[in-house]
Amino acid sequence: MRRRYTAVRAAVAEGEPITLLHIGADFTLLARGRGAEPESMVALAAGSRITAATHFRHRPPTARETEDAIAAIEDEVAKALPVLDTGGSSLVTTDATVRTIASLAGIPNQPSLSLPLDAMERVFARLAAVTLGRPAAREGIPDDPAFAATLLILRECMHHLKFLAVVIR
Repeated sequence: MRRRYTAVRAAVAEGEPITLLHIGADFTLLARGRGAEPESMVALAAGSRITAATHFRHRPPTARETEDAIAAIEDEVAKALPVLDTGGSSLVTTDATVRTIASLAGIPNQPSLSLPLDAMERVFARLAAVTLGRPAAREGIPDDPAFAATLLILRECMHHLKFLAVVIR
């Protein structure tokens, strides 16, 4: 995570606060800072694979399974609040699945792009339709449980940590 932070930090103006998000298979990691090293870091016990394995019994997940996963993710994200002062910082990630979410939201692919909260919510609404029975192919989103888990983790981090967009590098 420190290497990712250092790499992302190099592309950001000195002193500008960032919060780096990495949604891994077993954990979600957040690192915040203004300089070359993060000032604070937190690991959440919510990753794409572990969340899918713990909460999703169907492919795609059902609405109830999704609600249960959201509740668990919210509990984890709440643990970050006392550790991370995200006020004034930009949320940044290098995660490929978040880039896929941006693409599904209609954001043109480029080396660095911004996924606004409302665009991410539109992708989530499509996932919600799938959890209620609409075919994933009809919504144009993967029926992969790990994808669903990543979208849920991103959504809850953005909401509860109060980010209006995520920058994808």
